[in-house]
Amino acid sequence: MRLRKYPKPAGMGTVLALLAALLWLAPAPAAHAAVPLEKVGSFGANPGGLNMYVYRPAALPAHPAVVVALHGCTQSAQVYADNSGLTTFADRHGFVLVLAETTSANNISSCFNWFQTTDNRRGQGEAASIRQMVAHAESAYGADAARTYVTGLSAGGGMTAVMLAAYPDVFEAGAVIAGLPYDCTKDTGALTCMDPGVDRTPTVWAQRVRDAYPGYAGPWPRVAVWHGDNDPKVVPKNADELRDQWTAVHGVDQNPDRTSTIGPDRTRREQYLGTDGRVVVEVDRVPAIGHGTPVDPGSGPQQCGQTGTANFIASICSSYWITEFFGLGGSTPDPGGLPAPAGLAATGATDTSITLNWNAVEGAAGYAVYRDAARVATPAGSPFTDTGLSPGTGHAYSVAARDAAGAEGARSGAVTAATTGSAAACWTADNYHHVAAGRATTDGSYAYAKGSAQNLGLYNTFVTHTLKESPPGHYVVADGNCP
Repeated sequence: MRLRKYPKPAGMGTVLALLAALLWLAPAPAAHAAVPLEKVGSFGANPGGLNMYVYRPAALPAHPAVVVALHGCTQSAQVYADNSGLTTFADRHGFVLVLAETTSANNISSCFNWFQTTDNRRGQGEAASIRQMVAHAESAYGADAARTYVTGLSAGGGMTAVMLAAYPDVFEAGAVIAGLPYDCTKDTGALTCMDPGVDRTPTVWAQRVRDAYPGYAGPWPRVAVWHGDNDPKVVPKNADELRDQWTAVHGVDQNPDRTSTIGPDRTRREQYLGTDGRVVVEVDRVPAIGHGTPVDPGSGPQQCGQTGTANFIASICSSYWITEFFGLGGSTPDPGGLPAPAGLAATGATDTSITLNWNAVEGAAGYAVYRDAARVATPAGSPFTDTGLSPGTGHAYSVAARDAAGAEGARSGAVTAATTGSAAACWTADNYHHVAAGRATTDGSYAYAKGSAQNLGLYNTFVTHTLKESPPGHYVVADGNCP
């Protein structure tokens, strides 16, 4: 678990040692022909204390897609870039590869803290830092906010599930490699989640995703699950639970609509289709491998990666199939022939909503609405009312027309609008003083925000959070994200 500056309770050292042992990825030897990465020194408040690295192809198109990659325990951004094969497809398809990196200062084994509420919630810790990296890529490289994806191995796979649940408005799709369902540790320990795994109903799993961003109405990210049949550290049961979680989120059952085998090792693929016929969830079960990222070294069109480093396993080039699942295979998508909608205007507002109108585009089958550069809805037409907003807050909106295949045309110019009412009140204090002021409660060990019941961490003077009150008496964590 993540190391803090307050004294650890008795037994914490044992838990850390066990977690390190079970999520342990063997230290990597020196990489050969290291991929050139650019370290980004400043990309936001960075509440999770992460490092940001970027790989940019020599020929980067305008408005490229972004793929975020999250390494496994004891690994680094450089190790994942050198061995996973993702840079092969960044070069081939012209996307920006953002590699987030955690360190032993965050976790004794340099694992992403997928299991810790201070890091796996929207607007908090490591999850917030990764979101800030995406925002930086959009502003620094002109990346397309509508084509943002995330993938990761092991603890990075667990954090991939975190990002998809906490930021469904940011990520179009994700691929979880040897990872775990979101918020598995809500009612049990990290070690139990990893092995023997935890069985919950699809309904329960899906609710945990919805609770990560209350009020969000979709669209939800598409999810690919990759898991080795012989994984002894994060057992294959987790692939089933991830499937249950995300099929239920998408409102489809747990019976695959299509099955097939792919790659040289005959990886078994199960695909689950949404109401529009698109694959919303797929599970790729890799035969006869343990814990790691599947790669297939070579120069063929479906080959990639290196096996000279532990936990990159010769079998199938998972990065090829993952980028195909993301829709990045082939040339960079053209915005299509549909023009930008004209006449976009905000025509109404309440304390929690803004209504938009625009002129219809001939040939459009629907539209995509963007709030603050993130796609928030795909309505059939205008008017559209954006709900669940905070009082007294301003937002920038743009709209694009979509054709029958879902391809978006050019986006309109942005308009700004604000909700009515007063902005939320915010307080920054340590957990002890939040409780003393009546903004939080305690069970003697942990503090919990009043109203939302979010776990704020240990009840002491060392842990500090910003709490936002909206509506009165209801507090949520808003670290680095409060008016």
